[in-house]
Amino acid sequence: MGKKLSVFALVLMLAASLLSACGNAGNAGNGASGGDGSSEGGASGGSAAEGEIYIPIISKGFQHQFWQAVKLGAEQAGQELGVRITFEGPETESQVDKQIEMLQAALDKKPSAIGFAALDSQASIPLLKKAQENNIPVIAFDSGVESDIPVTTASTDNMAASALAADKMAELIGGEGKIAMVVHDQTSVTGVSRRDGFKKQIEEKYPNIQIVDIQYGGGDHLKSTDLAKAMMQAHPDLKGIFGANEGSAVGVINAVTEMKKEGQIVVIGFDSGKAQIDAIKNGTMAGAITQNPVGIGYETVKAAVAAIKGEKLEPQIDTGFYWYDKNNIDSEEIKAVIYE
Repeated sequence: MGKKLSVFALVLMLAASLLSACGNAGNAGNGASGGDGSSEGGASGGSAAEGEIYIPIISKGFQHQFWQAVKLGAEQAGQELGVRITFEGPETESQVDKQIEMLQAALDKKPSAIGFAALDSQASIPLLKKAQENNIPVIAFDSGVESDIPVTTASTDNMAASALAADKMAELIGGEGKIAMVVHDQTSVTGVSRRDGFKKQIEEKYPNIQIVDIQYGGGDHLKSTDLAKAMMQAHPDLKGIFGANEGSAVGVINAVTEMKKEGQIVVIGFDSGKAQIDAIKNGTMAGAITQNPVGIGYETVKAAVAAIKGEKLEPQIDTGFYWYDKNNIDSEEIKAVIYE
């Protein structure tokens, strides 16, 4: 996807999307777009019109700028391919029940296909089976599902990405010492994969590094702040903390700042957003892994259209990841995949 858009065009589109999101703040958690990218002011919409290709996209949340970037990519694919999409997600990434309700409502509209990023990889399976029984192709994105129902999954290789984060942590703390992790959850595939990828890499490659604590903040930056502060208080000799998604990382940044530990604790994050970008530039955060969120959204809709047409899809669409820090944050390659 990154090759299909100039960096300048990508920035313009993302800025427009974010302005639109701010203008619809009263409807946070619900968004809809037609094939022409126009806002429909609500995700409820109606059932697909006869002959229309309609693809609802159900994300894990709506509060982080990551999901706004995914939405941008999905909208662009909808425009290019001439299909109608809607994009929505719960207000927070802890609202599994609300996400399931959104999935049920989307299926009730008899869509042509559906894109789904599961908060709980088990809880959604009964409804995904219902989609399968009704010949509605399911495209998993960002977070896979522990099932063979999705025809493909468009996502980052989270095990490999978090292993890279572990290598960077080890390098920056000198290969020894105590570290901790703040992870968004232990129910989604992304939460489990990022936790296990980081943990496994440390345990297998760096015997002199000890992971003393792993906590789960639900992707909420306030809760993650409290968890990170408690870690630092419990382990005064802590040398580093890994935040496994945008909300987790922002919470760690805030905790380090509030505890006046800047320069004493190495902070490594995942995803992007203004708070992480600012923290890298001011030195509070050492660096982070960024996904390609616009590419994730684009590839999800592209794969859905291919599935509707009966085309064969690979089981996994790797949308890529990148390490960024103060040395490359202003490069054209990184500018194309980070977002504010």
